[in-house]
Amino acid sequence: MKKISVWMFSLAFCGICSAQQLPESFTISSIPYELSWYNRPLDWNVTNGTLSITGGKGSRLFVDPTRSSRADSAPIALFTPDENFQLSCKITVDFNSIFDAGVLMVYADSTQWAKLCLEYTPQLQPMLVSVVNDELSDDCNHEPISGHEVYMRISGFGNGVYAFHYSLDGNYWNMLRYFHLNPENALRIGFLSQSPRGELCKSIFSEINYSAKKLEDLRNGK
Repeated sequence: MKKISVWMFSLAFCGICSAQQLPESFTISSIPYELSWYNRPLDWNVTNGTLSITGGKGSRLFVDPTRSSRADSAPIALFTPDENFQLSCKITVDFNSIFDAGVLMVYADSTQWAKLCLEYTPQLQPMLVSVVNDELSDDCNHEPISGHEVYMRISGFGNGVYAFHYSLDGNYWNMLRYFHLNPENALRIGFLSQSPRGELCKSIFSEINYSAKKLEDLRNGK
């Protein structure tokens, strides 16, 4: 009986280990390139073109401008886009704690990145927040959002130039940010979920759309 118990425990333990292993890469039907993980998510899933990511306890990406703290622990699913591109999706966030967020990312390394977030603020209000990090982070609160979901878009214009937009209906797009990151770095884009002060945060990225098409006008709502 003892041998059987040990054998069953070993099988269960191996099953847990296998469940925790991350693939080297994975695909989403609407994106023509493979995605890979930077940092381990607490949980994740791809079903019918929808990606869910659960960031674990204390998962965070921020470098305080005072240099008092630096964090780069949030899980990010990343891929290398075309020189000109548009990536959009609907983000739905299961808010549990302050600063929980679902995020679209531009990421090179811990020193250079930018993120567009649907984040739960200290005012207990979902809000669009953006951060551009070049050694140090800025931090900009934009529009409050009613509810737990919004449409977001990253557009790439080549030579390290990007724009962040949001939409309430997936049709009319409002510009939030127009910025530059060093194109000599290996910049990738993708999806992140974070819970800096909580135990976990699940973010769902649905209606994902990618195209290798340059956005012609930043401000016309298209």
